[in-house]
Amino acid sequence: MAIRDVLIFAAVFGSLPFILWRPWFGVLVWSWLAYMNPHRLGWGPAFDFRFSVIVALVLVVAILISRERKRMLWTPVTYVWLAFFIWTFITTQFAYDEIGAADEWSRWWKVNLASVLTLLVMYERRRIHLLVSVIAGSLAFYGVKGGFFTVISGGGYRVYGPPGSFIEDNNAMGLALILVVPLLRYLQLEAKDRWVRWSLAGGMVLTVIAILGTQSRGALVGLVAMGLFLVWKSQGRWKMLFAALLLMPVLWVFMPSSWHARMSTISSYEQDSSALGRINAWWFAFNIAKERPLIGGGFATFTEELFQRYAPNPEDVHDAHSIYFEVLGEQGFVGLVLFLLLGLFTFQSAQWVIKNARGPPELRWAGNLVAMVQVSLIGYAVSGAFLGLAYFDLVYHLIVIVVLTRSCVEQALRAPAPTPTPMPAPTPATHAVGRRSVARAGRLGSRGTTS
Repeated sequence: MAIRDVLIFAAVFGSLPFILWRPWFGVLVWSWLAYMNPHRLGWGPAFDFRFSVIVALVLVVAILISRERKRMLWTPVTYVWLAFFIWTFITTQFAYDEIGAADEWSRWWKVNLASVLTLLVMYERRRIHLLVSVIAGSLAFYGVKGGFFTVISGGGYRVYGPPGSFIEDNNAMGLALILVVPLLRYLQLEAKDRWVRWSLAGGMVLTVIAILGTQSRGALVGLVAMGLFLVWKSQGRWKMLFAALLLMPVLWVFMPSSWHARMSTISSYEQDSSALGRINAWWFAFNIAKERPLIGGGFATFTEELFQRYAPNPEDVHDAHSIYFEVLGEQGFVGLVLFLLLGLFTFQSAQWVIKNARGPPELRWAGNLVAMVQVSLIGYAVSGAFLGLAYFDLVYHLIVIVVLTRSCVEQALRAPAPTPTPMPAPTPATHAVGRRSVARAGRLGSRGTTS
């Protein structure tokens, strides 16, 4: 067994006792496995070993036996989220591809379970900060690595995610890195040590380079939108704008001609077969939703057999390549409305946190965090128009982070202000001592003046 596999097995199984002792630690381990996919970096039995299943089972047991408080946070966001989840279950029962839909549903409910478990136990500021750190660090590993690779190779090759993972594709990798850049910015704002802040700044720059290195056109559009919103939402926005204006021309000139040729097809999509295939897939999704407006086609709808029936060009079979058309085709118009409402309510909840965390210094972290989550969601909304990752678990973890952060702010605002300790009433003896002290001070002052 390779040393990498040994280390991964040791790390995961060594964490299980700590998960039983502190369930919130299990959420951190699960997030590390979900986003970094360290087992996919091995070459032996660790590659296909189902570490996440074992960690999830131990985590559920730990939560059941733990005496720590556990409370589901019922908010407009979680209500819409639950409605969307239930609706996907209903559409799965009427899916065109029963087997494919069942497989997709199996992965989807696990994403939701992990998010619910996060809601139950990650309710403190310290735990939320650790969760963001693990998520950001796990994906920034590939951002830094991909950035170095892009620089060394001159941008001539594409950056991909770990093999066999949800972010293996270059488009998925680009979107994941867009979501993580604002989280790195939040960690930079909260860092106390200068070397940590500079390290995080370097990680952000390399991650941006890695996004360009994916050569994903959708990721490029999302990167621009995310970057503009990041500058607007950040403290010291003029410094960031100045840095971005210096960095952008350098990166643009650095990328090779093959990259420029591929990115130029954004404006000339009618001459690009891949872009035309996406449009064909979007019409396919719309045609299915038009025929089945309530339930759509269910999970795993974008198949060759159904393209023969609903696509304008039956021979050009493509994935959805859009979160909006993916949900529309698979969940119908009802599912799309719930999906959009979930994003809207999350954004509004984050805005509430920003507004109410402006005053107290102890709540400044909450405003910084949800502002950066808003930036991530903007990047997801724009890039997602061209990338089919509607059920990406990181997005739902970000929604959970907003709900948890708002709960912390609400609790802090409801907490009663500390009552000042009343001063004891002066006694006659106290008055006498006070008068003697004042007189003594006056005599000393008079001596100092005459001298």
